[in-house]
Amino acid sequence: MTLTPTKFTRREFCAIAALALGSGCRRMLAGMPNDGRLTARPRSGVTTSRTGQINLGIDSYRDAILQIPRSAGQSPLPLLVMLHGATQSAEDMFWYLGSIHEEAGVAVLAPNSRDTTWDAIGVGNFSIDVEYLNRALERVFETTAIDPARVALGGFSDGATYALSLGLINGDFFRNIVAFSPGFVISGEPHGKPRIFISHGTHDHILPIDRCGRRIAAELKDSGYEVTFREFDGDHEIPVDVARAGLSQI
Repeated sequence: MTLTPTKFTRREFCAIAALALGSGCRRMLAGMPNDGRLTARPRSGVTTSRTGQINLGIDSYRDAILQIPRSAGQSPLPLLVMLHGATQSAEDMFWYLGSIHEEAGVAVLAPNSRDTTWDAIGVGNFSIDVEYLNRALERVFETTAIDPARVALGGFSDGATYALSLGLINGDFFRNIVAFSPGFVISGEPHGKPRIFISHGTHDHILPIDRCGRRIAAELKDSGYEVTFREFDGDHEIPVDVARAGLSQI
């Protein structure tokens, strides 16, 4: 089964982003297309030996960051992979989350896209970002005890779009998807039935709620997914209470 994409065209999305952010969409880096499937999986017998923020060291320019809660013991941890929006960075995701992931006891992996946004959004197919994310996950699973039943994929804006799209393709791996203000869903072959949390501001001036969050949530529900849709009185953002609600799903 292939989901029908719920989306702006790339031209529409670029026009909105250019008006809102004051910049146009540029030609993105391209790699060999793939089906978006990830192969990295948590390992047994791994001990978590460090806490706090760790640069994974898999890229000297746009690295991935792992944040392990200070309260981590020897029990396997839940993991949230958190994807940034267009022109943002991995560091921005920790600004949005604040201390919420620490309160929830959730490890967070924040990778950087290879270009200003994620491959399937920028060039229309899954490629180099999937490969990079797989490498980052392999590194995490080598060094950190992760609960395989509590691995989630989330993101904000473009990152939320990519999280929904890649998360449905890998729904047998990511048990939960947390999408803060997504724009659309990129078509792919879904696997599994992950639980989905979507939030969207009623005054979002970049990705309007009627064309984006509400529409996406309704179509995913119609496709048989368990969807929690959280509207809030706000713009293109992640309010603290909304972030807390999203992480409580993991």
